[in-house]
Amino acid sequence: MNPPYARIADLSAHAGQSVRVRGWVTHLRSSGKVAFIVMRDGSGTLQCVLVKSSVPADTWELFDQLTQETTIEVTGEVRTDARAAGGFELGITALELIGSSPIDYPIQPKEHGIDFLLDHRHLWLRSGRQRAIARVRHETEQAMRDFFYERDFTLVDTPILTAAIGERSGLFATEYFDEGTAYLAQTGQLYGEAAAAALGKIYCFGPTFRAEKSKTRRHLSEFWMIEPEVAFNDSNDNMNLQEEFVSYVVQRVLERKKPELDELERDTSRLETVVGPFPRIDYTDAIKILESKGSDAKWGDDLGAEDESLLVEGHDRPVFIYNYPKEAKAFYMKENPADPRTVLCDDLLAPEGYGEIIGGSQREDDYDKLLKRIHEEGLPVDAYGWYLDLRKYGTFVHSGFGLGLERTVSWICGLPHLREAIAFPRMMNRLRP
Repeated sequence: MNPPYARIADLSAHAGQSVRVRGWVTHLRSSGKVAFIVMRDGSGTLQCVLVKSSVPADTWELFDQLTQETTIEVTGEVRTDARAAGGFELGITALELIGSSPIDYPIQPKEHGIDFLLDHRHLWLRSGRQRAIARVRHETEQAMRDFFYERDFTLVDTPILTAAIGERSGLFATEYFDEGTAYLAQTGQLYGEAAAAALGKIYCFGPTFRAEKSKTRRHLSEFWMIEPEVAFNDSNDNMNLQEEFVSYVVQRVLERKKPELDELERDTSRLETVVGPFPRIDYTDAIKILESKGSDAKWGDDLGAEDESLLVEGHDRPVFIYNYPKEAKAFYMKENPADPRTVLCDDLLAPEGYGEIIGGSQREDDYDKLLKRIHEEGLPVDAYGWYLDLRKYGTFVHSGFGLGLERTVSWICGLPHLREAIAFPRMMNRLRP
């Protein structure tokens, strides 16, 4: 009977036993009598030892055919070794070559330019750094889903093709049969508001699209966003939820993905302080702070990346900037009764210069005011008839926010550019692979 297959991550349960492991070669070395194969299988990395005197001649000769990324199956005894990655190594008794790999594997252990790596993104994903980022992203997503599941939110899947836009930024348009122009969704929020009236507490989670011609380290053309919407939550409740949410997610990743953060050389002490309460700065006060630091920002301006970095200086956790001017924000935000020049909204800025990771607001629940704002923005009223109905048939106070997944993963991982935070980034100059 053949030994059972085992994942590298599960080898602790097979110490002293013979198993079969399938995966890909990452490193090779030989002294002439003993050869070492380091392989990975997606769950971990394993050193395998091939002793010339202990295996048939054809098995030993097969070693010479191995190259980086060759797909192999090894059979052997699992041995405890504190020096080895994962605490185990495998003494090979049989070796099978499943899929060969040419000697000129494009990505070698040397410096490569970022364009070269992005052109070979399908292979770059196999590197230790990229695998660590992927696992942190996965844990971040799972933590987000668990947070809302544990609090009885209902997941609602919102459309990607829509006739109603949610933001001012660029749109990807396409002709939609006989219905005219459709747009790739910038947000699922408007539909989330409709669902909140049915279910009370909901969230949507999916890809969103912005046709902004931007090449900054903070922008992608396609990115993922998670957007909760809560009936009867006002702007203050909304910030409380964001604070609890972000703290939960960061601490969850710290707890469960320390090896990956270590692989990324992330200073985790900078994440350990991410617990509530977060500082809250009124927009008007924020402008005063920026002026004192030499910024040219004026009241009425939206805040740019440099301004956001200045505002988080000296803070060890995210910072809320709230109640922005009406003209700087989207049409659906609730007018501030205390200052009608502003709206009840907030941006949550990550520390260390990572900028805005959340945009949130209380939504305008007054039918006439919302209709006026739609006219002021020059938007087609007929496309928003259903959205206005939410204020016509039983209006209610409600609020929500959108968290950008890639920006959040970039911050948690300490990445210099969010293009590494998604498997296949889409930017204005990149559509392949």
